[in-house]
Formats: sequence, structure tokens, C-alpha cells
Amino acid sequence: MLKIGVLGAGHLGKIHLKCIKEIEKYNLIGFYDNDESNALNVEKEFNIKRFTSIDDLIDNVDVVDIVTPTVSHFDCSSKAIRKSKHVFIEKPLTTTIEEAKNLIALSKEANINVQVGHVERFNPAFIAAKPYISNPMFIETHRLALFNPRGTDVSVILDLMIHDIDIVLNVVKSNVKKISASGVAVVSETPDIANARIEFDNGCVANLTASRISMKNMRKSRFFQRDAYISVDFLKKESEIVRLKNIEGEADPLSMVLELGKNRGKKQIYFEKPEIKPLNAIKTELETFMESIVNNHTPIVSIFDGYNSLDVAYKIIDKMRLTSEIM
Repeated sequence: MLKIGVLGAGHLGKIHLKCIKEIEKYNLIGFYDNDESNALNVEKEFNIKRFTSIDDLIDNVDVVDIVTPTVSHFDCSSKAIRKSKHVFIEKPLTTTIEEAKNLIALSKEANINVQVGHVERFNPAFIAAKPYISNPMFIETHRLALFNPRGTDVSVILDLMIHDIDIVLNVVKSNVKKISASGVAVVSETPDIANARIEFDNGCVANLTASRISMKNMRKSRFFQRDAYISVDFLKKESEIVRLKNIEGEADPLSMVLELGKNRGKKQIYFEKPEIKPLNAIKTELETFMESIVNNHTPIVSIFDGYNSLDVAYKIIDKMRLTSEIM
């Protein structure tokens, strides 16, 4: 069994603790949280050891799960990596690009596994839809959330949009060519609502919208490609596939047919709802990280994936800043 410890026992940290306790191949050694009152409550609630120093926890485990505020990600993970511990880091990877580069160098030197918590990769709706996504040429995403003071210490790009940035980079197999973006700070010191347009070398365009001041929650992505449209509702955990196929001979009178115009033929429209297998996305990502360590292979969401998403996120933030200065 892999001995694992958790740094950070806030809202998300508690979810991680609960999930880890349900994974047989992990031995949960304990946790650290710098809030004394919260730490005492968590120790009692989960009946696990509370460490009083980060270094002490790191010394007693094989794997460190970092669920602390983003500003501490680099310090916590670099300490663990220097002691050759495998590290799971919640998104975003670090506060700055330079920190992310340093972590990559450290992880290579230590020859350990690092996984970044881009949990939407493990959303059952995305898992069900991904086999149908092939060379998308237009992507539209909306990630809208009710206002919550937790998370407003960073831009909405790093708080929310980075989930969709990771998904887009995962399905578009091409380099980023151009980024345009705009955003507005409404209730906090950094943008609370933003839109970004990412253009890729292969011609694909992704239009991303994120807001943390909406009247309702929404997490939807739509992928358009040749003869197909794929919709993924990350919140409701639903997927829908609409595909077009050429019709040879006479069409079924009960089928939906798209007339393409004179001498251009017809296509039949097929609607599919792939089976969504229920799963706990956070538990699944922690399980797959364990498997990557045991089997010595690259994690599904590697440190390089985390770096690439962070890099694009900061390019979007820079574009928003430039747009704001021009205005």
C-alpha cells in the first residue's frame, strides 16, 4: 500500500480525505492544516492523525496530496519532491509560470510522478463523450457559477476557466496560434467574468466564457467537427452526440434527413446519448494517480498538462490586461 498524507483540510481537502479512505491501495497516514481549530475538528471527524508540521507529514508518507491555497502549491510540492515523494497538486499547478517550470525540473531530477487536479477530465460525461471527439474545429464552453468568496483571491481564469482550458488542450492536437480575451472585475479585485478566443494552427477555434457572478450554475461544452456535434454537460453529467451520415438509396421515411441542396445529396441525422457510468471524479483521479505510481507510467493529467493549461491561462490574463489598458 502507498502511504499518503494530505496537506490542507478545507472544503476540498475534506473531500479528498473521504475519497482516500475509500481507496484500498492507499494507507492514509494523516493530514496537516494550519488552522488549529479546523485541524482539531477534522482529526475528530475523520479519526486520523493530525501532523503539526508539513515536513513531519512529508517524512512519513510516499505520496503527498496538496489541497492548499494556490499560493502555497510551489512551497509544499517542492518540499515533497526534494524528498522524492510523489505529488498530487490541485489545480492550478502553481501561482506563476516560473514556479511551474521549476517544479518540472525538480520532478525530472527526483524521478517521481506528479498529477494535477484537473478533475473534469474524470467527469463521467466527458469520459463517455471523448471517444466521439475527433479533430473538432469549433469549441464553445460556458462555465458559470454563483458568487462565492472562496476562490476570489485569483482571477476567474485561474479559478474556473482553467478547467475548460485543460479540456480544450486535451482534445485539440495542435499548437496555439493566437489568443484574444476580455474580462471585467465586478465584485473582486480581479476579473469575475471573462471571455477568451483561442485559435490553433490547425484552424480550430475555441470560445471560452467563465463567470463567478451568475444567477445560475452552468458547465457546458460543445464540440463541432466534420459531420458531428458533441455536447457535454459537466454539471448534469450528460452527453449528447449528433452525427450526420450520407444516405445511399432511399431514406427511411421516419428518419430525420438533412437536404444539402441541389445535386449535393442528403444526410441522415443520428442522435445518440452515450451511457454515463456513475463515478466519483475526485476519487477516480486519485485512484488513477495511485495506478500511475504502482505501474510506473505518466499520470493521466501530468505536470506538463498542468503547465500547458497554466501557460495558456496566463496568456489570456495578459491579453485581458492589455485590452483593459487600451480601453
